[in-house]
Parts: sequence; structure tokens; C-alpha cells
Amino acid sequence: MDEGPDLLNVEKGELEEKSVVDDIKTEEEEEEEDEDAMPHSEFLDIFEEGLALMVQDPLLCDLPIQVTLEEVNSQVALEYGQAMTVRVCKGDGEVMPIVVVQSATVLDLKKAIRRYMELKQQREGGVKHIGWKYVWRTFHLVFNGEKLEDDNGKLKDYGIRNRDEVTFLKTLRKK
Repeated sequence: MDEGPDLLNVEKGELEEKSVVDDIKTEEEEEEEDEDAMPHSEFLDIFEEGLALMVQDPLLCDLPIQVTLEEVNSQVALEYGQAMTVRVCKGDGEVMPIVVVQSATVLDLKKAIRRYMELKQQREGGVKHIGWKYVWRTFHLVFNGEKLEDDNGKLKDYGIRNRDEVTFLKTLRKK
């Protein structure tokens, strides 16, 4: 009976030694992984090359070379019928193809317009900052002669469907 506690102590000692050895192995493995890791810039180059190849796919060929994950997800959602394209016509004749989910509100459309313009500015340079509070006080969206005033109103309730045109108009001041 005296051997029982000694055996238990020996087994505990062996377990402690094994856990210390395991910890050392884990640290050595981590050091090896760090040595094998590639620099961030090299990883980005490989990723961008793969992304450029992916954008050549017929499903994604409409996307720009410097595509974002958001744009890829929007394109896929369009293909599955989960999203729609609203063509927003500006006063200068430019048409912005804005992708929103089927159940989008006017506010969702405004946010998508903002994101579209920000990405466009990043890619082309130009204006660094746009005052969006000013933009929405000065301009409004119109569909079939009806001003889209209620930010919480659903686009479907206004009758907006896939590929419909919404006009981006300057608000006329009342005198």
C-alpha cells in the first residue's frame, strides 16, 4: 500500500516532464512556421494575381481589376437573383450601375451610391472628400416623377425593379 502514493507521484512527475517537452516542441514549431511565413507584400502580390485571373471569369468580367470583396459578393448575388441593379442617372449624363439587395430601402440605395462614388474616386484619383450631408440636402432621387423622400421606404414600394433608372436631381429652392 505504501507503493501506491509513490507510483502516483512518479506518474505525476513524468506527466509534468512530458508537458514541458510538449511546450518546447510547440515553441520550436512556431519558430519554424515563422521562418516559413512569407512577407505581407509577397502575399498581396500572389493574391492580386489570383484575383485578376478570377475577374476574367465570364460571371465576373464586368468588375474592375482592383475589385473589392463587396463587389464580388454583389455580382454573385445578382447572378442568384438576390440583388438588383439600379441605374442612377446623373445630370451630366453619367449612369452609375448601383447594386442593392432585392429588399433594399432608399437609405440602402443612398449608401450604395456613396460606396460606388468612394471606390470610383479611389481608383481614378480626384476629389478626396465628399460632404454627403450636403449632397443629400442639395440633391434627391426621383423615379417616374416621384421623389424618393422616405429613407425607410422600400424600393419595391416605389415600383423600382431590376435595371430601372433613378434620376439624381438637384433640389430646387423655393423662393
